[in-house]
Formats: sequence, C-alpha cells, structure tokens
Amino acid sequence: MAIKKQYLKSKPVCKVTFSVPAEEAQSVAVVGSFNEWNTEATELKKLKNGTFKGTLDLESDSSYEFRYVVDGKYVNDEQADAYAWNDFAGAENGVLNL
Repeated sequence: MAIKKQYLKSKPVCKVTFSVPAEEAQSVAVVGSFNEWNTEATELKKLKNGTFKGTLDLESDSSYEFRYVVDGKYVNDEQADAYAWNDFAGAENGVLNL
C-alpha cells in the first residue's frame, strides 16, 4: 500500500493518491473522516497490474482518519502517518496528516 501526497501551490489543497496492491480483490474503497466513512463515495480503480488506485483533493493543514475496505473487510495502511483508536469501530484507524 502506498500514499503519495502532492501539495498544490495555488490553493490550500493536497492531492493524495492511494494505491492498494490487491490482485485477488473485486473492489477496494478508501473511507474516512473526509467522506463520512461512506464505502461507496471513494472507490478505487483497478489497474491492469492488480493495484487499485485513486486520488482525492483534501484540505491542507488538516488531519484525517481513514481505512481501506477490501471486498468488505476494513484494512489499515501500514504507511499511514499515525494510528488513532476509534471506539465506534472498535479498532485503530490510519491517520493522514496534511
């Protein structure tokens, strides 16, 4: 899994690209505080090499909790900036600091 951050000079936005290698998976989505944890809001596109990829424009100078949903199972990114316990989920979420 990989997270790539590209800060824009023209506005306070960071383009964040999420990449999830999951050749066997049928669907991968990224959910988090930026999309109200909606599993259908940010589905990643499957590439020919089996990696799922997608880019979001997120406000800079902010922090977001997030996870991936791979075929219905929640998964953390090992490259997250940090982890935060979430009582509602009963698990840790990855944290993205921009």
